[in-house]
Amino acid sequence: MKILVVGGGGREHALCWKIAKSPRVEQLWCAPGNAGIAETAECLPIAADDVPALVDFAIAEAVDLVVIGPEAPLVAGLGDRLRAIGIGVFGPDAAAAQVEGSKAFTKALCDRAGIPTARYGTFTEPGEAKVFLDQLEPPYVLKADGLAAGKGVVIPDTQEAAEAEIDEMLSGKFGDASRTLVIEEFLKGEEASVFALCDGKTAIPLIAAQDHKRAHDGDKGPNTGGMGAYSPTPIADSRIVRQTMDEIVTPAVRTLAAEGTPYSGVLYAGLMIGPEGPKLIEFNARFGDPECQILMMRMLTDIVPYLKACADGELAMMPPVSWHGSAAVTVVMAANGYPGKYEKGTEIRGVDAADALDDVTVFHAGTIRDKDGRLLANGGRVLNITARGNDQREAIERAYRAVDLIDWPDGFCRRDIGWRALEHSG
Repeated sequence: MKILVVGGGGREHALCWKIAKSPRVEQLWCAPGNAGIAETAECLPIAADDVPALVDFAIAEAVDLVVIGPEAPLVAGLGDRLRAIGIGVFGPDAAAAQVEGSKAFTKALCDRAGIPTARYGTFTEPGEAKVFLDQLEPPYVLKADGLAAGKGVVIPDTQEAAEAEIDEMLSGKFGDASRTLVIEEFLKGEEASVFALCDGKTAIPLIAAQDHKRAHDGDKGPNTGGMGAYSPTPIADSRIVRQTMDEIVTPAVRTLAAEGTPYSGVLYAGLMIGPEGPKLIEFNARFGDPECQILMMRMLTDIVPYLKACADGELAMMPPVSWHGSAAVTVVMAANGYPGKYEKGTEIRGVDAADALDDVTVFHAGTIRDKDGRLLANGGRVLNITARGNDQREAIERAYRAVDLIDWPDGFCRRDIGWRALEHSG
């Protein structure tokens, strides 16, 4: 098969790394890719959201399957364009990608499908939004309806702060993404994510993971795209995964199919797990980043037949995915200042030494090479140091041993990734 992966972050490096292991792959491209991806796939100078250029390339090279990593090209309709010309796609079309592209769409889907979620209201006028706050207890969860690069959720502690935030968001704090606002009750519990493969009719579970969103140790500092993740997670065991499939994922897939919007690709269910079981916080229309990195490390099965089965509507014929019984953890190394202002172009050394450790893979999230072959930082989140171990403690120790081999004074990482798992294990 000829496969094109769309995207250029750590998630896409992990997907390319796993896809490249398949004996079914004849050629593998990634657009635009990065310095790490270039070691396993041919990188193309095409932006991930350049839909016409991606379609033209897929036609010219007779690509068999396009695996779409990030959400922006999904919401922009890349899948629709490719399916219309008979090219296989892993990822939903634009209508189904609204599960991520619009928080209001997903909340309404929860109502129609009977999916457990937080009480909510959807607003375009500040006055009505402020009145709704009276029905809730602080803290309040305010979400920009559209895509806001993972930064569109604000959790004010007081009604006064929430009212000020409502004014800012509905006035365009996040551009068009916050012209519509979803306000939710604050759910108590522990967050986790469950991933499922879907082909429009059928959904099969992958595994659960937990990530760390805050920038600094002790879950302090601003929210980020994710500073690390681990799997398995004590809070989301096999019983919770089954419950999530039965009460959240399968009802969503069946409802979307019945309404003429079949969902194909990976469905990421972000959960709050409390005394009443899992409740849906959000759906994402793609693999999580950095959760994808640990999923690919733990997956024993050749992923390519499953990607193709999702594209072809044949997932019901596939056996369950098999997994390493081991644990996996990924630690994100980010540029100093992230998620605020940060410098690009700083040199990184020692990655090869870290990558050479047993059961360690360094996925690149934001790197380039200069004309002399030096590895340079080219983003906020830059490296994902990913390790497997017999248990979480061993995986975490391996990951940080690798981190300590990397010489990058202009970067930082959290030193407590996986602390919840260690706390559970005693």
